Amino acid sequence: MSVQVVAAKMAEVELKDVPTGKDLPAESPVTPTSEGKNLPRNDPHEAGSAAAASPTAEPSAKAGEGGTGLLTPNPAKMPQASSMKRSDPQQNGGEAFVNRDGTVAEAPRMKKIQFADQKQEFNKRPSKIGRRSLSRSISQSSTDSYSSAASYTDSSDDETSPRDKQQKNSKGNGDFCIKNIKQADFGRREIEIAEQEMPALMALRKRAQGEKPLAGAKIVGCTHITAQTAVLMETLSALGAQCRWAACNIYSTQNEVAAALAEGGFSVFAWKGESEDDFWWCIDRCVNVEGWQPNMILDDGGDLTHWIYKKYPSMFKKIKGIVEESVTGVHRLYQLSKAGKLCVPAMNVNDSVTKQKFDNLYCCRESILDGLKRTTDVMFGGKQVVVCGYGEVGKGCCAALKAMGSIVYVTEIDPICALQACMDGFRLVKLTEVIRQVDIVITCTGNKNVVVRENLDRMKNGCIVCNMGHSNTEIDVGRLLNLSCSTVPTFVLSITATTQALALIELYNAPEGRYKQDVYLLPKKMDEYVASLHLPTFDAHLTELSDEQAKYLGLNKNGPFKPNYYRY
Repeated sequence: MSVQVVAAKMAEVELKDVPTGKDLPAESPVTPTSEGKNLPRNDPHEAGSAAAASPTAEPSAKAGEGGTGLLTPNPAKMPQASSMKRSDPQQNGGEAFVNRDGTVAEAPRMKKIQFADQKQEFNKRPSKIGRRSLSRSISQSSTDSYSSAASYTDSSDDETSPRDKQQKNSKGNGDFCIKNIKQADFGRREIEIAEQEMPALMALRKRAQGEKPLAGAKIVGCTHITAQTAVLMETLSALGAQCRWAACNIYSTQNEVAAALAEGGFSVFAWKGESEDDFWWCIDRCVNVEGWQPNMILDDGGDLTHWIYKKYPSMFKKIKGIVEESVTGVHRLYQLSKAGKLCVPAMNVNDSVTKQKFDNLYCCRESILDGLKRTTDVMFGGKQVVVCGYGEVGKGCCAALKAMGSIVYVTEIDPICALQACMDGFRLVKLTEVIRQVDIVITCTGNKNVVVRENLDRMKNGCIVCNMGHSNTEIDVGRLLNLSCSTVPTFVLSITATTQALALIELYNAPEGRYKQDVYLLPKKMDEYVASLHLPTFDAHLTELSDEQAKYLGLNKNGPFKPNYYRY
């Protein structure tokens, strides 16, 4: 967008408004400007401007020099008509006026900024690099200064696509594609900080490192690439696995963390602000590599699984299982299973108790406020908010907003969840009933077309629309708020990551025939084990059943303590 400086017309100065000489005070030989600086005497334009600004800027006769009370101009200080150009008001907006000494001066010009090329610039189709830069600026503009999720960037290479770079780590390995390998030290510090809040993964790494339960495993992953995911990847590596990784979201990658992983020898293909073409290219680079074929899949959203089914279906002959952690990805797996197209066992981590309650409920209860505050600085007290969906994510969002003093409405299709919302004190509505009055709209359904163009057109000016559900399907232009605009609590991610690691170990080491070509829930015993690994953080002490109590309940003293059908 170009910026032009143009001259503005100044109101005419009529001669009748000019005071006479007897009305003017005496003046010092040097005329100060309004800023207290001496005005150069040889600049007729500036002198004329000063004259118009203040009566004291006019020269007068010195006392005691025989003045008659009339104005006596000082030739050295007054602009001369011969030295000035007279403007034509009809041509360039300039104005001329007559000084009190009879000379002609040009009126001072006021400056303003005009965005002359605004319309033309936005009508231009952006180049490929331009699109990447625009998407990065939109997603990062409000997070770069505040969030650890915002990548530390080197402005010198922002316009260059990582796909066009040749980068190698300190050991000469170049099997990766990231933003900037030079950010590795910064990323390593973030990973070390994350390790302190992920006690279960660190305990699992320490306990199982000698056994190497994943020795020989070749895991291809497609998840968010953050400091927390890096701790998971390095844990899998410590347990014996080889890993290749891509990002499941084009905005959530921490560039410095990707650099630290690449420096550590991991094959990572991801950067913040990828285009859709970049996204699929990165996944393909993880999968399609000579001399290496995956035998395990860790997915978040189902895109990696979909890509292998579409492009490399023969790979499933050697793949032992899939671990999926998202609502949408699990839904895709069940669709494949129902159609008879799921050819390997799959573990549904999303519906495990530890994932549902801690990642979806407690995590979103904190991250919804974090994301909105970082991007909008909005005050929640008194705001009218509608939350679409009252599952675990919706419950967390509603609880947080209610605690901040917001007036919260809920939309829901499930009568059981709807009744829960009513019992929790929220008013159940249809979106169309409140769309004109609400200040914030939050989607938490995992569905598609929840907020459409018609809804956007009816919203009041300034209404905030954001998505806490899956990817960009709920709103035409929405990505995940808590991953694109902020971060999620590391401790909660420790629970999810530990669940994923145990699911991978279970599927990889399961004897043939234990799991068929279907979708399975994580065994209850593993859910309880994940929770127990996190209790020492709170200095918590579990009560143990006596033999008599265990016999009365019909339980093993060491668990599992609840049947699979139990709802927590």
